[in-house]
Amino acid sequence: MEKLGLNEIRTRFLEFFRGKDHLILPSFPLIPQKDKSLLLINAGMAPLKPYFTGQETPPKKRIATCQKCIRTPDIERVGKTARHGTFFEMLGNFSFGDYFKREAIEWAWEFVTQDLKLPEERLWVSIYEQDDEAFEIWHRVVGLPEHKIVRMGKEDNFWEIGTGPCGPCSEIYFDRGLDQGCGKPDCGPGCDCDRFVEFWNLVFTQFNKDEEGNYHPLPHPNIDTGMGLERIAAIMQGVDSLFEVDTIKDILEHVSRIAGVEYGKSYKTDVSLRVITDHIRSTTFMVGDGILPSNEGRGYVLRRILRRAARHGRLLGIEEPFLSQLAKTVIKQSHQAYPELKQREDYILRIIQIEEERFRETIDQGLAYLKEYIDDLKQRGQKVLDGSKAFKLYDTYGFPLDLTREILQEEGLEVDEQGFQQEMEVQRERARAAHRVTDYMGMDSNIYKLIDADASTNFVGYHALESPSSVLAIIKDEARAESAAEGQEIAVVLDQTPFYAEGGGQVADQGVLLWDNGRMEIRDVKKLFGNKVVHYGKVLFGTLKQGDVVQAVVDKDTRLAAARNHTATHLLHSALREVLGPHVEQAGSLVTPQRLRFDFSHFSALSSEEILKVERLVNQKIMEAIPVEVVETTFDKAKEMGAIALFGEKYGDIVRVVRIGDFSIELCGGTHLTNTGQAGMFKILSESGVAAGVRRIEAITGFEVYNHILNQERLIGDICRELKTNPSDLEGRIQGLVAQIKEQEREIEQLRAKLASSLVDSLVESGRDVGGIKCIAASVEGQDMEGLRDMVDVVKDRIKLGVVVLATVKDGKVHFAAGATKDAVAKGAHVGNLLREVAKIAGGGGGGRPDMAQAGGKDAGKVQEALDQVCVLLAKQLGIN
Repeated sequence: MEKLGLNEIRTRFLEFFRGKDHLILPSFPLIPQKDKSLLLINAGMAPLKPYFTGQETPPKKRIATCQKCIRTPDIERVGKTARHGTFFEMLGNFSFGDYFKREAIEWAWEFVTQDLKLPEERLWVSIYEQDDEAFEIWHRVVGLPEHKIVRMGKEDNFWEIGTGPCGPCSEIYFDRGLDQGCGKPDCGPGCDCDRFVEFWNLVFTQFNKDEEGNYHPLPHPNIDTGMGLERIAAIMQGVDSLFEVDTIKDILEHVSRIAGVEYGKSYKTDVSLRVITDHIRSTTFMVGDGILPSNEGRGYVLRRILRRAARHGRLLGIEEPFLSQLAKTVIKQSHQAYPELKQREDYILRIIQIEEERFRETIDQGLAYLKEYIDDLKQRGQKVLDGSKAFKLYDTYGFPLDLTREILQEEGLEVDEQGFQQEMEVQRERARAAHRVTDYMGMDSNIYKLIDADASTNFVGYHALESPSSVLAIIKDEARAESAAEGQEIAVVLDQTPFYAEGGGQVADQGVLLWDNGRMEIRDVKKLFGNKVVHYGKVLFGTLKQGDVVQAVVDKDTRLAAARNHTATHLLHSALREVLGPHVEQAGSLVTPQRLRFDFSHFSALSSEEILKVERLVNQKIMEAIPVEVVETTFDKAKEMGAIALFGEKYGDIVRVVRIGDFSIELCGGTHLTNTGQAGMFKILSESGVAAGVRRIEAITGFEVYNHILNQERLIGDICRELKTNPSDLEGRIQGLVAQIKEQEREIEQLRAKLASSLVDSLVESGRDVGGIKCIAASVEGQDMEGLRDMVDVVKDRIKLGVVVLATVKDGKVHFAAGATKDAVAKGAHVGNLLREVAKIAGGGGGGRPDMAQAGGKDAGKVQEALDQVCVLLAKQLGIN
């Protein structure tokens, strides 16, 4: 049996099916396109679901792919076994109403026995127990002995997800030998032992399951196969673990070198090595597809995976950031199959580095909080950390439960794991509720089902702002309707439309539908699968009927305003690349008639000088009145032209290229100006950060710039009248006022210091003796939190052994500050814990270290009551009854 590398197996598979007249598509991005039922692509067929359901027409009836996938349900098991991983590649061949079982089975057998040269005597298959057709093909056509064809039940060999397309499947197994088995006489495919490894699943999608659970034969059955690339590579290379496969082993060995440990010597270190190896693969590919670390959705998945890898690095003794080094190895191993990794290498490495450094900061904060929890438990004589606190460490600071447990065990303490799991389940339920799968496709499923399958809309809006159109469907109150009357909110599907549907960051057109004695206002437009365009709005007068011919009219002013901002977005993108560098890539955008918003990859805030350079360059291109050319061509030719494709976007064979002279060329489906001069003028309103390595610019064009200038002039005029000056002298007048204010602030600070000094004497004298410690608790006026802390420090310096708690009320809010001398802490004082209880009385909270703390409160009327408890609580800390 030939030992093939992972990359070679991928190439052979795709070339084999290219030879069987399949269209070879590159991997789709990990971010699902038009599918709200998935957070991340988790199977080879997932991006192709619209083709299986008939919602879209495939570019060819035969397709093959190698799809990158992420699955995280078993993330806690990753590293603990040699099988589990979060990232994998799925090889698959698909037929959409073309070939069926015989070809799928014959070709699968041909590939594994002739191309991969797996020994036939070590191959077994399983089939659905009722699938006699598959049995006959395997036995009569392929020639597999009957005893090697195992019939299994629905749970093992029938593929379905709720309602929709489904069918039996057949799996191919590799027999790793008697020495890998359990020794049971009935050991065979499906056994839980390690002997028989399933590596290719052939799904025969031949039924449609309805709501009542009935199975109806599909008129055009489909084929969906999936073979795990890492799994077949492990078989071909004769290794027991996916972590020993050539390309993955290279990553693991890189981790070992950085950590200075050897794989296979210790279970504990092996777990960490496997976690890091798997997780850096997931991290690199996710960032490469435009996913950024965040606290929700797929960004949270990325953050969790990346931080879990970083934490295991710490367990291995790696003190410095190291994940970006490993990402280079991932890119080196995979960039030939996934060229976007090499194209975005600098960006990927920077995002990983930023996030790892942030985690190093938060984990240190988390350790500080955990130490406080431990101190508090010991002080109260308790042994078990509350589950909600353990969950806070996990959720906020990235502490997995096992890390918290391990640290607590070192201190002779435990964690309430049941309480932790309860908090975890609450979080999972929130995630499920926010991302519940309702059916096979998820997106726009309800309204899609109400529209005739053969209905489609021809978009004519690139060249016309109005057109005669026939009403194909009316949807009212989530149901089909024959007509709609005045005042009713409805959705309308037309056979052709000039209305641009929301997409590519550009909002939809607005306008009206006109017919004899009738008018409908169009407020929003969305495009569904299968070129079905839905117009949402309200019937203003008259009655609209299905089949009516209407005049669809786009509002010219809003269309032109949106076009100004969209063309300016392209100019802005190119200007940013010229001023900041070629690493700038679009990470998101919003184009409305009022303004534009552009998110882009960059790692620091823009300076005022950089913002002005970008703004000036865009305006320069506007004033040059450059023609805006739009052409349709193939994706490959567009790339040859130098067109920029959007981050993580998936394009078809024919694409639309928007070219602005030699300055900008991008793939874009939006509406644009015919000449940059139509934009009028461009003005940046703000520049800010939105995520690690992502900045955001908001800007305006055209009449919005004119209105902005008018508002600024009006504001300057109002200020001049208030300051009794004119615009030319305004700057000098303001500088004089600022100098005057600073001088007055200095005088106030001097007076405050004198007042504070006299207050300190009285505060020191007011202290009570509690177990030999001076206890001072008082309310002071005219201080903010900073002043309060300063006063606590001054009082502490005046007493040798004591605790100070001061409070003030400012703007209706209660502030507490506390401090303890070193000797007081040594005797058992802990002002962090003390102040937490004091603040509760005033309806607030807070805390801090044993020697310093601060807190807030809401009830100003309870301040004195709270202060009265300070010495009582201190006595309890000291063990004084």
